[in-house]
This record gives sequence, C-alpha cells and structure tokens, in this order.
Amino acid sequence: MNNVLDKSFVFAVRIVKLYQHLSKEQREYVLSKQLLRSGTSIGANVNEAQAGQSRADFVAKMSIASKEARETKYWLNLLCETGYLDKSQPHVVSLLEQSEELIKMLTAIVKNTQMNLRSSSKK
Repeated sequence: MNNVLDKSFVFAVRIVKLYQHLSKEQREYVLSKQLLRSGTSIGANVNEAQAGQSRADFVAKMSIASKEARETKYWLNLLCETGYLDKSQPHVVSLLEQSEELIKMLTAIVKNTQMNLRSSSKK
C-alpha cells in the first residue's frame, strides 16, 4: 500500500512544479489550476484512505483518488493538445505514464478491496 502512497506523493510534487512553470512561464492559470487541484488530490485521498474508518470508507477514498488520477490525465492531455505542453518532451511523457500507472494501481486496489469485502460478507 505504501507504494501507491509514495508514488502519488512524488506525482503531486511534479504536478506542483509543472503548475509553477505553467503559471510563471506561460501565464496559463485556468487549466493549470485544474491540473494542480486534481493532481494533488490523488495523494491526499490515498493518504486519507489509510485512516479510513471502515473498509467501505477506504474504498470510497481510493475510488475518489482513482477518479482524480483520471481527471489529471485529462488535464495533461488537454494542455498538450492546446500547445501548453509538448507531448514529445520526456518530462511530459513521464507525467502521462505516471498518471496511467496511478490509475491502474488505484483501480486494482479498489477492485481487490471490493472483492474482498464481498467475499468476507458471504462468510
């Protein structure tokens, strides 16, 4: 579990730095603010899930983190398509790959936890 916690934190740091670049260097504030909110929300929700009051609470927080990861990928792609980011740049490719990795990890955690909840409730 700490793997996704660590990865989401490292990703959030990169998103903050990208936001700083977009707002200072390119004077882009609207899309980059959306990116900042969703990109940092992933780790915040994963962190909150660690202190979940129940398994259902854990699943709810991890589901939100998964949705935020998908939203972040959307904003990254939109910034690429509108010319604020260059998809051929290694740091942009890396951010897109990291967002996809987080989506896959979070989706798997949610699905596995839900399956475990269902099987434990049948016993």
